[in-house]
Amino acid sequence: MKLNKQIFGWMMYDFANSAFTTIIVTVVYSVYFMNVVVGGDPGYREMLWGRAIGISMTLVALTAPILGAVADFSRSKKKFLFINCYLTVIFTALLYFVGPGQISRGMIFFIIANYGFNSANVFYDAFLPEITTPEDMGKVSGFGWALGYLGGMLALVLSLILIQYDVRWVFPMISVHFFVFSLFTFFWLGEVRLPSKRTNYFKTAYRRVYSSIKNMRSYPELLKFMLSYFIYNDGITTVIVFAAIYGITRFGMNTQDMLIYFILAQVTSIIGSALFGWLTDKKGVKLSLSISLLIWISVVVWAFFCRSAFEYYFVGLLAGMAIGSSQSNSRTMLSMLTPNNRQAEFFGFYTLTGRLSSIIGPILYGWIAHVSGDIRYSILSLLLFFLAGWIALQFVNPVKGMMDAGKTTLNLS
Repeated sequence: MKLNKQIFGWMMYDFANSAFTTIIVTVVYSVYFMNVVVGGDPGYREMLWGRAIGISMTLVALTAPILGAVADFSRSKKKFLFINCYLTVIFTALLYFVGPGQISRGMIFFIIANYGFNSANVFYDAFLPEITTPEDMGKVSGFGWALGYLGGMLALVLSLILIQYDVRWVFPMISVHFFVFSLFTFFWLGEVRLPSKRTNYFKTAYRRVYSSIKNMRSYPELLKFMLSYFIYNDGITTVIVFAAIYGITRFGMNTQDMLIYFILAQVTSIIGSALFGWLTDKKGVKLSLSISLLIWISVVVWAFFCRSAFEYYFVGLLAGMAIGSSQSNSRTMLSMLTPNNRQAEFFGFYTLTGRLSSIIGPILYGWIAHVSGDIRYSILSLLLFFLAGWIALQFVNPVKGMMDAGKTTLNLS
């Protein structure tokens, strides 16, 4: 793999945006929202947080396919990436103004920020096949995730310092982090600028989306992968959303404990992203992704039987290995099975699939916690998602999928 300015600029967006997932969605704001903004019954707090995630993901699911098709037709992926990125930056900073009892404000600001974050990823992911070759796609994607976890680690360390003064200062700090490091992407990442026609983009996008749904039977392996991804991504998203909450609620850990917990997990996430990126290029994306899902199954079982905060740290280390590899390999698999001229459009469907699944998991988790009063049963429900997703993945034939997409086949089985 030859590292150039274009590739590095693309990977720096991972460095920039991982701070949002790590700090806002997973560790700090999620806990701040439940303990400070909402307070009260633990089951009710988790149900509200699950609904905030579900609402934002529903909005992404409704708009991603249309915007993906518009970006393809108008050759404006970078423009859409810019708009959604800075929508996240602005509303992340505004979280500073959310105080105790301001539940509606806290949910609305987060929903908008999370919407922008996930919408931007549609266009960011669609750049991958433009900046590298099929032979190096796995390594570039894997190293991008690894660099992202370095960005997440930096954000964790800075947050660990700021919470000693006022936890609310963490939110504008993450906004500045996102803004500054995304500049590398917008200055260095170029877009293939083909001629575009003046037209009603949304009408054209609707026709293209309808055509894609109608003709997707031409890509049966891609459809099989989408089904698998729909299932197992539900588990991944729910772990990201509730991992810190699980540790705090079940083992009495505090925000500082969880920041340290995720700093340690970032180390294995970096290792997992790089290691499984190498494994993907050497042995195939299907094998690499299958192994990472088996690791997730082990994580869920261990978390259910875990008996102490100290032991939960080791669960986090194992989860770190799984999260970097599974997300990176999912992105690589989609790129390989998608025709080159429909990347942004099909990445829109990929996001639609992921966000639709992301609606179910967090809401289900919060509902089980609210009804049962025991979050161990909530975490155990994730086992079904990972197991069913792994089984569905075994029916995908990546080599045939590459041929269906009109691409040269590699060692992908």
